[in-house]
Amino acid sequence: MNNYFDKTFELRYFDMNKYGEASPTTILTLLEETAAEHSYNINHSLYSLEQQNIGWVLISGTIDMTRYPKYKETIVIRTWVSKYTLVKGYRENIIYDASGVVIGKAKGVWVFYDIEKKRPVPIFNEIKSKWGMDAHISQEVDLGIIQVINGGEHQCEYLVYKSDVDSNKHVNNIRYFHWLIESLPEEVLQDYFLKRITAQFFAEAKYEEKIRVFSKSEMEKKIFMHTMRSNINNKLLAAAHTQWERKAKSA
Repeated sequence: MNNYFDKTFELRYFDMNKYGEASPTTILTLLEETAAEHSYNINHSLYSLEQQNIGWVLISGTIDMTRYPKYKETIVIRTWVSKYTLVKGYRENIIYDASGVVIGKAKGVWVFYDIEKKRPVPIFNEIKSKWGMDAHISQEVDLGIIQVINGGEHQCEYLVYKSDVDSNKHVNNIRYFHWLIESLPEEVLQDYFLKRITAQFFAEAKYEEKIRVFSKSEMEKKIFMHTMRSNINNKLLAAAHTQWERKAKSA
């Protein structure tokens, strides 16, 4: 494998959920931190791009975990770009534990985006040249259209605060992910772990909007369907599928 970038993390107490494992939100945060470091490493940090009114916007992605790391465990996230189009980059990720065992994989499709004009723009040639490309993919997965639901047995509503808005001036996808997990019943989080999430993002949400999260259970298949909408014209924001597996009983 060529043109990859590795980032090492030691899991902190703050990264743990109440079950003593890194939360799914933590994993997504570390994946995005790795991508940000990859950008910084080629002198095109997210902040320097922001000064040009440019940002990277995630439009679809998936994470598949075998297990979640524990407190003080060291992991390595390997990332690379497997494909470019004029305005999109396809980012691959593999998560290794300290022994080199793969414990997770992720893939995301990112759009190079003019923040002020609110439209995609061509990726800088210098970024493509410095990052390079490796056609190897982390996993075979369909990131096509995800089914949208209009209701569900689990519903929550959240108000967008200033702290929820990122440098692209809209709600960060990590916050969406956090709200999705929070909307689920406690017995699911207690007895199951999130094996896979596949998500698609349709529109941006901004400060002071109210976000409604709808989740529909198909627990015989260990699957949830999720849809997020804004209170403004019922705008569709995101949709996701989550797949869950029962936790192993402690000895």
